[in-house]
Amino acid sequence: MNEPIIVGISGGVDSSVTALRLKEEGFDVECVFMKNWEGESDQCDAEQDYKDALSVCNSIGVPLRSTNFSNEYWKNVFKNFIDEYSKGRTPNPDILCNKEVKFKAFLNYAKDIGGAKIATGHYARIKESGHSYQLLKGVDDDKDQSYFLYLLNQEMLSNSLFPIGGIEKQEVRKIAKKNGLLNHAKKDSTGICFIGEQKFFKEFLKKYIPKHPGTIKSVDGEICGEHEGLSYYTIGQRKGLGVGGGFGNNDDPWYVSEKDLSSNTLIISQGSNHPSLYHKNLSADSLHWISGYAPSKNDNLSAKIRYRQKDQTCTITSLSGESCNVQFMIPQFAVTPGQSIVFYDGEICLGGGIINNRS
Repeated sequence: MNEPIIVGISGGVDSSVTALRLKEEGFDVECVFMKNWEGESDQCDAEQDYKDALSVCNSIGVPLRSTNFSNEYWKNVFKNFIDEYSKGRTPNPDILCNKEVKFKAFLNYAKDIGGAKIATGHYARIKESGHSYQLLKGVDDDKDQSYFLYLLNQEMLSNSLFPIGGIEKQEVRKIAKKNGLLNHAKKDSTGICFIGEQKFFKEFLKKYIPKHPGTIKSVDGEICGEHEGLSYYTIGQRKGLGVGGGFGNNDDPWYVSEKDLSSNTLIISQGSNHPSLYHKNLSADSLHWISGYAPSKNDNLSAKIRYRQKDQTCTITSLSGESCNVQFMIPQFAVTPGQSIVFYDGEICLGGGIINNRS
């Protein structure tokens, strides 16, 4: 008998096809639906997602159970999310969610109920190389999710499967439709991990972070208005600045180029090509290497500073413990403290860290 695989199923098409493929390959499959957010969210209908997951499991003939990791999510993911925003930084909760919930709490749960490994619908691949495991990009460039998985370690990779990482999203939907899965055309989930899309993100943050109004200034020092709190804005942001006509020399949109925490000033610049929005160097900390050690080379690497960004050629100019300095071949738009920089050697995801500063 094949080893039992516990599939994390969300009600979406990716995790559904993950379960289907494993079942067709002869594995003993059991699905688990995770509910990890107890707060109100108009955009995240967990009840409907559970019904979709149940329908899929009934259709392919595998059992479904439900569990709740809300405490773990709140303590290990959401508190960090709010703390970082409170400091004026822009975190990426999806990355921490993968580490702390999907590949830690869920993995431990799966082992407790007798699973040999877990499987998820991530667009990434795992390659065993000698006595170690490598995380590879997903075959579908538009859907590759290795950026969100850079905090995984050897134990997590050795106990995980990504059955759809080697196929295109379009093929995943075709497989679902061919097999009569009701969610074959279901819209992909977006927004914050387990919380969902927040149409009015600033209003969502205001539930947890109080207003702290201050001045909005242009990079030239002109006062352009007032902001409600630096926590509500991010570097490179264009919409929601409240800066209309009467400022600048043309009709180009305004962007957040800097947040001066010491003076509580939001600094903006006009036009997407303004030099204040571009930086060639950055420093990062909280480094994590998937192999367990830093790469043997530091040049001719590539990196992403946001999801779905094209690979950018870079050099790690200095590396000390959990910190490094990085220089890109060309200046990068909106290098944002709090976000992650993830390093690659070709299709291999090496690891990454949290952006601390830029120059």
